[in-house]
Amino acid sequence: MQKALNTIKNVPYRTSQLVMKQAVQVLKIPIPPVLKGPGMVRRFPEIIKLSGVTKVLVVTDKPIYTMGLLDSFLCSLETNGIEAVVFDRVQPNPTFENIEDGLTMYYSANCNGVVAFGGGSPIDCAKIIAAKVTNRKSIEKMRGLLKLNHKLPPFFAIPTTSGTGSEASVCAVITDVKNHEKFSINDTRLVPMATVLDPELTTSLPPSLTATTGMDALTHAIEAYIGNYDTAFVKEKALTAAEIIINNLEPCYHNGQNLELRLKLAQASFDAGLAFTRAYVGNVHAIAHAMGGFYGVPHGLANAIVLPKILEFSRKAAEKKLAEMAFYCGLGEAMYDDESLSRLFIEKIKSMNSNMGIPTTIYALKASDIPELTKRILKEANPNYPVPRIMHYQECYDLLLQLCPETSHNN
Repeated sequence: MQKALNTIKNVPYRTSQLVMKQAVQVLKIPIPPVLKGPGMVRRFPEIIKLSGVTKVLVVTDKPIYTMGLLDSFLCSLETNGIEAVVFDRVQPNPTFENIEDGLTMYYSANCNGVVAFGGGSPIDCAKIIAAKVTNRKSIEKMRGLLKLNHKLPPFFAIPTTSGTGSEASVCAVITDVKNHEKFSINDTRLVPMATVLDPELTTSLPPSLTATTGMDALTHAIEAYIGNYDTAFVKEKALTAAEIIINNLEPCYHNGQNLELRLKLAQASFDAGLAFTRAYVGNVHAIAHAMGGFYGVPHGLANAIVLPKILEFSRKAAEKKLAEMAFYCGLGEAMYDDESLSRLFIEKIKSMNSNMGIPTTIYALKASDIPELTKRILKEANPNYPVPRIMHYQECYDLLLQLCPETSHNN
């Protein structure tokens, strides 16, 4: 009976997704030019100079600034006649206040361009600061799809992690502290004019961050591939990214100074970003956003923990695609059936999490919050995400019980 009711509930969701799929496939999404290789961050100002920018707001966070990662880039900006003003107050989950503070600095210093330097948080923050320069509307009114009316000032991204893919995506995620929620702004104007993939910038990442950011990128690739908005381009980028991460993330976790591994993961993150920005994400992200907004749980960590649970939930509906990913990543033989390959793929992800010290539950999740969190998760996921299996209230509630330290032992 419940299965029949859920099928009926799914009809408007799937109808909405069918319409959106057609719209997404005709949308022209730019691919930013990439400067790639060790030391290329020092050449990147030559690219920035071509835009005519003379004074840039460099958006970053305090750890990156104090570690000196910015130093050579700032020197190269000066050499190329570009003045830099550094805004280093980005929080791990950027807030409205971060945006307003950065925007104030942009105006007071008379900047005419923005450079993001960091992981997903600085890049997302920089995107929204740049969007606010030319789009005089509140952040709340930018929420959702294609809400920006004007193109950004010259905007460039320099990622220092290999995970978010924000340097390639149309997406920026922001935290509304007042309402304890995270939401995304999605617009083709948020794609940077150019980016640089320099493995030297990621060698200082601790193993734990290498692991969680890598699993974040893997989540992007998988959700893009198994969702219903996949195209030939999406499939190619998602498969390529997944294969690299499946086979290189653990070695990089153990040997973070290896520039070849770091560059491979940077490319995988970029490719996964290209894939999910055209195919959307899924229930893993809906749950991770709720954990980030409600508790401040780091996004990559939340994705890594939730991913195998959602894949188990979706396995039958996504069996063929999961099997394709498994085979492409070298996890099985051609004679294996789809069920075996799909299970091998999920077991591989569980094994990677375990080998890299990623827990199976979300430390901050409280049982008493699960009813409210379930509502928030489903509000984001349905009908927005074209998932292989739509999740309903009791299913989401039960899954959160498995992720909660207080109740996981009972499941």
